[in-house]
Amino acid sequence: MTVTEVRTCYQARPFKPFILHLADGRAIPVEHPEFMLPAPSGRTIFVYQPDDSFNIIDLPLVTGIEIKPDGSSSGNQGS
Repeated sequence: MTVTEVRTCYQARPFKPFILHLADGRAIPVEHPEFMLPAPSGRTIFVYQPDDSFNIIDLPLVTGIEIKPDGSSSGNQGS
C-alpha cells in the first residue's frame, strides 16, 4: 500500500466507507472522511470511530484497503 492509495480512498467523492487492513491483522474501519486525520508528514493517520475511540496508524503497516460497497461490511480488497 502506498500513501497515495490511502489518500485516494480518503478523498474519493462521493466518499465510500473503507477498511484499512494492517500487517498485524487488525481491520480499521473509516466510516466517514471526517473520522480520518492525516499527520502533516503524511506517514501517520488518526482514525476515529463513532464512539470517540481512535487508532494511530503508521501508513507503511497498511497491507490492504477494502471498499465497503453501499455501506456494507464486505467488499473488494485492493493491494
